Amino acid sequence: MAVKLRLTRMGAKKRPFYRIVATDSRSPRDGKYLELIGTYNPIAKEKEVKINEEVALKWLNQGAIPSDTVRSLFSQAGIMKKFADSKNKKEN
Repeated sequence: MAVKLRLTRMGAKKRPFYRIVATDSRSPRDGKYLELIGTYNPIAKEKEVKINEEVALKWLNQGAIPSDTVRSLFSQAGIMKKFADSKNKKEN
């Protein structure tokens, strides 16, 4: 089973709100998911991003592949840098 980290759309029409989830790559976009990682609200004046860093790093270490949008959200939060640093420590 290939696990992806991606966005699930919530909210009303023309008022999107997203959950960042770990899910099977074959499941539909808004289908069931394995674990909730965080939320993303693009409508707020300052885009609100809440990410549970420990859970995100756990899934990245297990080999989950983030979508392009999730990867950029993680990069802005500094999670991708921590993941790369931890990966480099394991190799050394």
